[in-house]
Amino acid sequence: MKLNCDLGESYGAWAMGLDSEVMPYIDQANIACGYHGGDPLVMQKTLALAKQHQVTVGAHPSYPDLVGFGRRSMQCSHEEIIALVHYQVAALDGMATAQGLKLDYVKPHGALYNDMMKDPKVFQAMLSAIATYPKNLALMLQATPDIERYKALAKEHSITIYAEAFADRCYNDEGYLLSRAQSGAVLNKAQMLLQVKQLVEQHSVTTISGKQLKLSVDSLCVHGDNIEGVKAISDIRKMLG
Repeated sequence: MKLNCDLGESYGAWAMGLDSEVMPYIDQANIACGYHGGDPLVMQKTLALAKQHQVTVGAHPSYPDLVGFGRRSMQCSHEEIIALVHYQVAALDGMATAQGLKLDYVKPHGALYNDMMKDPKVFQAMLSAIATYPKNLALMLQATPDIERYKALAKEHSITIYAEAFADRCYNDEGYLLSRAQSGAVLNKAQMLLQVKQLVEQHSVTTISGKQLKLSVDSLCVHGDNIEGVKAISDIRKMLG
């Protein structure tokens, strides 16, 4: 199980996350592409940091929502989603190439990620965006109990899926992340470490109601904007080996 983190989300004078503290411990960096965070200089510096620590690079595109940090859904058409994904991925891909790095995958951010998981039309648009991009890129999405359905649809487009679980977020009984609007959605350090231990040893998570869900996981995410998660990152790294 690899370890990934959402990084490069600062913008101008506004700082988000502790990228330099996180990067030495992770395998995959999901780098913001400008629509929810990540201006050109931040993107450049985050890529350089990933290169320094030999971390695999992924694009982290979102709806065009800087004010809402990409956490508000937008009613975008199929064509609009393809265009906004291509725009952001191409920006990061070009900047990565300039530093001798290769973009490996795409992980949507925030509301775009949640909509992709719950709305088949958004998921199909995401698959179309990746399939029509001129480089082979994998898609990172949430490991749910019905992950095989997503993989089957992705296979039709010859797209590899990286299934991720979350160290710092609570799950609902359907296997999706509990809304941040609900109490207990974001875990503290102690809760995180217990959830990671359960994922490593039992390949499952315990939902908000106490139900155990089996998950097949390729990568574990810690959010870069979660200070508790950043504090726990070294302990999580040790648990994953």
